[in-house]
Amino acid sequence: MSDKGKILILKLHDRLLSMLIQDNRIKSIEVQKPADHAVGNIYIGRVQNVSENIGAAFVNLGQNYLTFLPFSETRNAIVTNRAFDGRLKAEDEILVQIVKEPMKTKQAGVTANLSLSGNYVVVKANGGKKAPIQVSSKLNRKQKNRFTTLEQLQEIGQSCQIVVRTNAGGLEDETPLIEEAAKLAGELSRVTQIADKRTCYSCLHTAAPDYLRFIQNAYTLEYDEIVTDLPEVYHMLQEELPEMSLSVPVRLYEDALLPLYKLYAVEARLQELLDKKVWLKSGGYLVIEPTEALISIDVNTGKCERGLNIEETAWKINLEAAWMIALQLRARNLSGMILVDFINMKDREREQQLIEHMRSLLRKDSIPADVVDMTGLGLMEITRKKVKPSLAEQMR
Repeated sequence: MSDKGKILILKLHDRLLSMLIQDNRIKSIEVQKPADHAVGNIYIGRVQNVSENIGAAFVNLGQNYLTFLPFSETRNAIVTNRAFDGRLKAEDEILVQIVKEPMKTKQAGVTANLSLSGNYVVVKANGGKKAPIQVSSKLNRKQKNRFTTLEQLQEIGQSCQIVVRTNAGGLEDETPLIEEAAKLAGELSRVTQIADKRTCYSCLHTAAPDYLRFIQNAYTLEYDEIVTDLPEVYHMLQEELPEMSLSVPVRLYEDALLPLYKLYAVEARLQELLDKKVWLKSGGYLVIEPTEALISIDVNTGKCERGLNIEETAWKINLEAAWMIALQLRARNLSGMILVDFINMKDREREQQLIEHMRSLLRKDSIPADVVDMTGLGLMEITRKKVKPSLAEQMR
């Protein structure tokens, strides 16, 4: 199998899709949303009401667009109409950033702890307190030491908190990282400084288009080319990628006889991600069924020939299923509580090995996910952070 894939940016039935294709599968996908109230935008909102019972406030961003602000997300709050004393009040005008899209009956989630993301770093406001440079847990100890000891990065970190992202691990020269950190820190400083001079409901920072953020959030080790059939996207990428210090080639696909979505069988691949049954190479299969409360995944032997050693067959299918489950969670953007019914194994040691194997696969996900444990009934409990609606919800 090839090590690297391609990022495709294309239109399908009036939807703009960004996707990472690797080993003939969609590994991750983003459906373009309307620009209004996009994740990453920063506004001056007005607190409509405060609910002590649930530990949160409801903040209006204008035109009655209500958002949900937990008290835990107000540590570095900037209130523009009065001196902030640590407590929110109705009618407070506060800087907030959208961090979660609306999901079903829940409002969009916002935070008062502002941050800006780049390809190599995330810069966070820290309330004027010096904070140490943090490094992605996916980087090794040598890489962490390399970035935490950079003097220029430490200097920028005097006024903000800097988190070095996984992509920085592939840099031979730290200059792009330092330049990006300085640029984002300057933009974050500009936003906070102009806040008291702008009216309520003003948008102080507009996030990059979804396809640019998709590229930022993709691991550079996973792809070696970006392909699009949209001239406007191609020209923007030609301008923006150098600003993001990305040297990956961008290609404009122009074959009118064979559209890009046909060339990569996008419709068929999407249908695979929307079906509840997923076949494994061994002949086994998964049944993925989302419910209101949780997501259940059942592992079945299917057409796999058991042979004489049932335990070995179960182990083989479970290992393959674990790999496929990690891929499906990311590609379908399934989140919350996930219960997996693997094929039962009598060997408790192998059960523990399966848990550790699943954990190692989930660490490769850009969204936090982990194995909690095995239940008394032998179901594996997995949690994955809710950031945006599932692919099925986005495609409706």
